[in-house]
Amino acid sequence: MPETAQQPRPVVRHEPYPDRRPRPAPGAPNVVVIVLDDLGYGQVGCFGSDIETPHIDRLAAGGLRYNRFHVTALCSPSRACLMTGRNHHSVGVGFLVDMPLAFPGYDGAPPKSAGTLPRVLRDAGYSTFAIGKWHLVPRGERSHAGPFDRWPLGYGFERYYGFLQGDTNQWAPNLVRDNHYVEPPARPEDGYHLTEDLTDTAIRCIVDQQHSAPGKPFFMYFAPGAMHAPHHTPPGWADRYAGRFDRGWEHWRDDTFARQVALGVVPPTARLTERPPWIAAWDDLPADERRLYSAMYENYAGFLTHTDAQIGRLLTFLDETGQLDNTIVMFISDNGASAEGGQHGTFNEHRFTQGLPETAEANLRLIDGWGGHRSYSHYAWGWAWAGNSPFRLWKRYTWLGGTRSPLIVHWPRGIAAAGAGKVRPQICHAVDLMPTVLDACGVAAPSHIDGIEQRPVHGASLVPTFDDAGAPNPRAVQYFEMLGSRSIIAGEWKATTDHVSKGVLDEERLLIGSRTFADDTWALFRLDGDFTEATDVAAEHPAVLDELRELWLMEAGRHGVMPMDDSLIGRLGSMITPQYPAAQRATFRPGGSPVHDECVPMLFGGGRIAAAVDVPESPARTDAGSSAEGVLCALGDWTSGFALYVRDGRPAFAINIAGESTVVNSPTVITPGRHTVDCVLENRGPEGTLLTLRCDGAVVASGASPLALPFAWQHGGAGLRIGHDSGFPVCDDYVCPFPWTGVIHEVTIEAGSGAAPQPDQEIRAALHSE
Repeated sequence: MPETAQQPRPVVRHEPYPDRRPRPAPGAPNVVVIVLDDLGYGQVGCFGSDIETPHIDRLAAGGLRYNRFHVTALCSPSRACLMTGRNHHSVGVGFLVDMPLAFPGYDGAPPKSAGTLPRVLRDAGYSTFAIGKWHLVPRGERSHAGPFDRWPLGYGFERYYGFLQGDTNQWAPNLVRDNHYVEPPARPEDGYHLTEDLTDTAIRCIVDQQHSAPGKPFFMYFAPGAMHAPHHTPPGWADRYAGRFDRGWEHWRDDTFARQVALGVVPPTARLTERPPWIAAWDDLPADERRLYSAMYENYAGFLTHTDAQIGRLLTFLDETGQLDNTIVMFISDNGASAEGGQHGTFNEHRFTQGLPETAEANLRLIDGWGGHRSYSHYAWGWAWAGNSPFRLWKRYTWLGGTRSPLIVHWPRGIAAAGAGKVRPQICHAVDLMPTVLDACGVAAPSHIDGIEQRPVHGASLVPTFDDAGAPNPRAVQYFEMLGSRSIIAGEWKATTDHVSKGVLDEERLLIGSRTFADDTWALFRLDGDFTEATDVAAEHPAVLDELRELWLMEAGRHGVMPMDDSLIGRLGSMITPQYPAAQRATFRPGGSPVHDECVPMLFGGGRIAAAVDVPESPARTDAGSSAEGVLCALGDWTSGFALYVRDGRPAFAINIAGESTVVNSPTVITPGRHTVDCVLENRGPEGTLLTLRCDGAVVASGASPLALPFAWQHGGAGLRIGHDSGFPVCDDYVCPFPWTGVIHEVTIEAGSGAAPQPDQEIRAALHSE
């Protein structure tokens, strides 16, 4: 065969492709955003309080305080602004995510076109952690089935530890780690407290991350449940305040205002707003009531100082590891101080959901346990008014008492030493925090995320204010709306309505103002000379007021505020129901995690709770008792809940409605073998609840609670546990976990068809869990 010419082989060059993994710029700072809950403008030391907050004050002394920083007046909406840099209605969080409505401004579902701060930083090469309260997952999406795209990891955080709903028991919280529920690492009787646990976890997250990727910057969102109710204070922390507040809320507010002026967080020309008539004059109160209300604020102050100490542990860790100088630390509150404790305060906030009025006399009998294990306490609203010094009103209202919050920014490497401890006067808002962080970190806001074009960010960076006290305001106009309360800032002017929202019994009864949109009156204030909204100049400037009212309507249309509903109850007809709602009848088996209460048949109309069990042989059985014992199923605790259990061989059922406990006990011991133990709950509305305990269909005991069954058992959510309990018991008959010594085959819960709850019960439950 002829010899063929050999063709030269092409030269193939194998070049490695460049490293395309995102990496922050050299020297990029860490970021820690600390969000407290329901903390008033005047309740930390560096904003005028005499409550001891040395670690928060340390941030202010080494950083900047912004005395015209604003939030939305409610928790979920403020956090949505922080996370997205957009106004809350624009991202579907115009109200609480607990009540998602079928309107774009209220569905509780920020669109993919509103990328979040943790997602942007993660994509830029940051580690991202969220610790603490979340409250951005809509009702119906908080169970083990998800969906999880609105849980913290779905927002762009890589690790999460905390609680998903608006509040939780600080001694026995409803905890989540990443995308699953977990039990607390210790028991209440062992000294467990949530804020300490969150701080331990925050430090551990950073330690683990820095061990694994030394020098990699991180973003941490640290949001303890404090200072939201329940005001749970570890022993000893309130003692330092004994007698401190005996002069009352007016004197404390006056003294706070004087300190605020001296500190420069309130200008010397400002006027302290007057006490409204629905706040009792301290000197007119009986001595016992003064003693009660003083103790409430002593407990709150201890809770705050304890929280500050945990913040101090986190800051000390950053300092000792050489990271604090190049860590941007931001500190805010999500809204003004809360008046949801009402006129007299409450030992157990679940009473409000039931529409039960409080009295000073009843609270006095509980004063020794205030803030302890059996409480779910909130202070009297006189302290909320005082804590928001120098402003009017409080959380849930768009007066400055609801919307103006402390903001501290601490960053030694990025803020000139000459500026440390100074006060900045720029009018700014929670939407400005995301662009500020991105600007300081050298990260550009992306035009697209996952191929989806991003909406404009409404906020603007505050970085120019770090070194320039005279830098311009981030924007000229900012609207506000919450539960029908409306206001707008435009340049030097602010217009505010007198609308009174529904949901808090004492407010509905006592506050002065309009109850309908048609009757609302707008007030007008000139902010450059009136820091506190003290002087209404609407009569002198009617044309200006008309312009601001029209401007508010334009902003409302632009951001999706409409439709508003001033009845609140009208919102129920527009609620987005869960895609997989709780069944009327459901069967639960042992071996799983606690079942989220939103997946348990609702018992407000009555129902039946039944357990199919094997009772063990009892070698030590006597007439006095049996070795068969334990919890068959339980949900909630001694602040509100129910439990089916066996004690000394005798079946029992306990129900606790807002702290009112009723127990029915069988007089006879259950025999070994297979049995069905059940309790039938009959809701008789205002007449209360009839309980019938049965064993294998035969009635063994009955009783009655004077109260109707609740719409929600726990404000912060709860898990149905099978075969044991956790945290606190429902009654004093047992101590958790009290495991069942026999076999449980299944637990069946059936919802009844009795009296429906009042329409406002769900609203009250949502508002008080916020």
